Amino acid sequence: MTEVVLYHHSQGLTDGVKAFAEELRQAGHTVHTPDLYDGNTFDTIEDGMAYGKSIGFGKLLEAGVAYAQDLPSGVVYAGFSMGVMPAQQLTQTRAGARGGLFYHSCLPVGEFSETWPAGVPVQIHGMDEDPWFTEEDGDLASAQALVAANPADAELFLYPGKSHLFADSSLADHDQEAAILLIQRTLTFLTNLP
Repeated sequence: MTEVVLYHHSQGLTDGVKAFAEELRQAGHTVHTPDLYDGNTFDTIEDGMAYGKSIGFGKLLEAGVAYAQDLPSGVVYAGFSMGVMPAQQLTQTRAGARGGLFYHSCLPVGEFSETWPAGVPVQIHGMDEDPWFTEEDGDLASAQALVAANPADAELFLYPGKSHLFADSSLADHDQEAAILLIQRTLTFLTNLP
């Protein structure tokens, strides 16, 4: 099966992120869940973002990338929201990356390299009325541009709703119906990797 590194969102390595990782493990995949917050979790996105800012998002990105350096090639990099930063950088720049899974966020490809690496598949998932995804930082526009430039490798899935971290079962933002579909699409992606 597939080896996956799953990076948490700004509220930390919550029980919901751990449960998501466990679902992938139950399907036979090996999943690493680095804790970039050293055990700290937060009740709101805003509090988590403030904590991340106090550490420095650049330092968090460096720590996330450094975590993967001792892993073999052939890994899928996944991230929830803030966790997409290291996941996307590694997917775009680390030799042998098998794919990327970007939940609730997507950065412009130009942040990490000039173009998306040919033949490296990626899925991007977000809600169609989530202001964090559709308005705040241009994640939706970045996702659409990535798909438009790489139609053979990139897929964008939009779910109806306004929740941001809808796939985290431990948060108020959780949307069970959308989360189930997201997990199904994730498992199909992992199963169908070349």
